[in-house]
Amino acid sequence: MKRLTILDLQKKKDQKEKLVAVTSYDATFASLVDASVDLVLVGDSLGMVIQGHNNTLSVSLEDMVYHTKAVARKLNHAHLVSDMPFLTYQVSKEEAVRNAGELLKAGAQSVKVEGGAEICETVRHLTRLGIPVMAHVGLTPQSVHQLGGFLVQGKGDAQKDKLLRDAKHLEEAGAYAVVLESIPQELALNITENLKVPTIGIGAGIGCDGQVLVIYDLLGMDPNFKPKFLKQYAYLASDIQKAVQAYAREVREEKFPTEEHSFH
Repeated sequence: MKRLTILDLQKKKDQKEKLVAVTSYDATFASLVDASVDLVLVGDSLGMVIQGHNNTLSVSLEDMVYHTKAVARKLNHAHLVSDMPFLTYQVSKEEAVRNAGELLKAGAQSVKVEGGAEICETVRHLTRLGIPVMAHVGLTPQSVHQLGGFLVQGKGDAQKDKLLRDAKHLEEAGAYAVVLESIPQELALNITENLKVPTIGIGAGIGCDGQVLVIYDLLGMDPNFKPKFLKQYAYLASDIQKAVQAYAREVREEKFPTEEHSFH
């Protein structure tokens, strides 16, 4: 099976076919989602859902390389994009190239960076060197302290104008797609209609060219995480807890293992 490329993703936008993206952080989930989605994102959100931190800032390049390698081994169809973590692309263009190259060598087909006009020169430099870049504007988690928290962006006229300009500048710099996170749906639609490249929304309404969700979130693996933008398509937290409780009970009651599960 042929892996989707950035050209395939652009073709889907041109044909008005919605793009489907989810995060994945390991080989097991990669194999489960591969056939159903267009893009798999190894997100620095692993800092929160895998490592238990309150934000993404502590994720290292080594973390991203490790998880990218694991996911890449099991993908045969979906395009693989990996996040560039905090301070791996902001310090200099040279460092950005070196660090992006490590993710591509680990199996990523493209990298994702956060920010607007201020990172356009870095995006331009990377793409000129043959490194595909997905951009990310709106709520940018690596800027959580500057933004004052995980808050909806683009509510005022000035912010709306800036986000539209940022998205257009990033497209001009060579970004093959733009993630729009936690912005009003009217603004997301306006940006989508003004860009030739695909937009991928999370908390940005139906007008985007595609959608992305964290796999653990859509599977309902954290019953306490229920933001407005999230729809849970399963409720695995309770199923997992019940399964482990049943296992523990059978072990303690000597009902497992049985002859069926034993070797002779």
